[in-house]
Amino acid sequence: MKRLRIGMISFAHSHAFSYFRELAAIDNAEVVAIADENRERIQSLIEHGYISYYDDYRNMLKIPEIDAVIICSENVNHASMVMESARAGKHILCEKPLGVGMDEMKIMVEICSQYGVQLMTAFPCRYLPAVLETKRALERGDIGQVVAVKGYNRGTVPEGWFLESSLSGGGAILDHTVHIADLLRWLFKIEPIAVYAELGHLFQDLEVEDSGMVHIEFDQGLIALIDTSWSRNRKYPFWGDVKLDIIGTEGVIHLDAFAQTNEVYSDLEDKARWSYWGERMNYYMLKDFVDALVTERGVSVTGEDGLLATSIALAAYESVKSEGKVALKKANLEPYRRNNIIGEP
Repeated sequence: MKRLRIGMISFAHSHAFSYFRELAAIDNAEVVAIADENRERIQSLIEHGYISYYDDYRNMLKIPEIDAVIICSENVNHASMVMESARAGKHILCEKPLGVGMDEMKIMVEICSQYGVQLMTAFPCRYLPAVLETKRALERGDIGQVVAVKGYNRGTVPEGWFLESSLSGGGAILDHTVHIADLLRWLFKIEPIAVYAELGHLFQDLEVEDSGMVHIEFDQGLIALIDTSWSRNRKYPFWGDVKLDIIGTEGVIHLDAFAQTNEVYSDLEDKARWSYWGERMNYYMLKDFVDALVTERGVSVTGEDGLLATSIALAAYESVKSEGKVALKKANLEPYRRNNIIGEP
């Protein structure tokens, strides 16, 4: 059985540790190297000796045995790391958001195409059974024509670089719009045409926004609203949620991605909490990524998907700045091909 040899670039994003654990359970995948400028935070992963360590990811990319990389760096570093990895001939899974600007994301997509490598965006919510069953219900027409959707991706205020705009590129809107935006595009097979948004600093005194409401108009008349707020305080029993209320002409679907929880009450805890026992969406996403590369088929969630979902969040910021609705144009990659600027970051 062919095995995919993977190098992981940066553990700045906490998802990297989950990905590392889930990859260990995938028979046809093996993490062979880790690159992180902060050795201390990944010391426990490399101390057993079978994983090579690099303090500079560029040196890791020179290893010919590595087939693919997973990038979990600060958001502003995604673009340069994706482009360097593509030039090295490595297939790529990049943490969301794909980038922090439209121009850089277009170049990321194009350079991967030029070098013949696959670029996948990390949208694990697509793999949740509740989401898949919702998609099947919509395809059957169970609730008639969908006219409106309210989406929720609320969470706890993160820490560290997430709160520094120079590293994150934005706050709650950029962090939490993209998952729901991707689900909307994928579930309904339609594209957004306009965005209106409001943001605020409602819960903590932060450099970036901690709350946001993003209104989206899609073609075919569908309207959607996403609550992207970091509104779950430290006493809340779970980190956050991913929910959709889908209103159709003949019914309503309520989707709660993390409803599979046990209520835990313990004298050892300072609060009640929910212990999630549900499906392993990160495992399913990573298994699909590995299988796609091993069997030489296209990845299921592309770089273009990441670009288009992020474009909604970026349009939300434009809307806040202009205090009005922002029309979205179809992403055009042709100028990047024509001007041949994709060879350099």
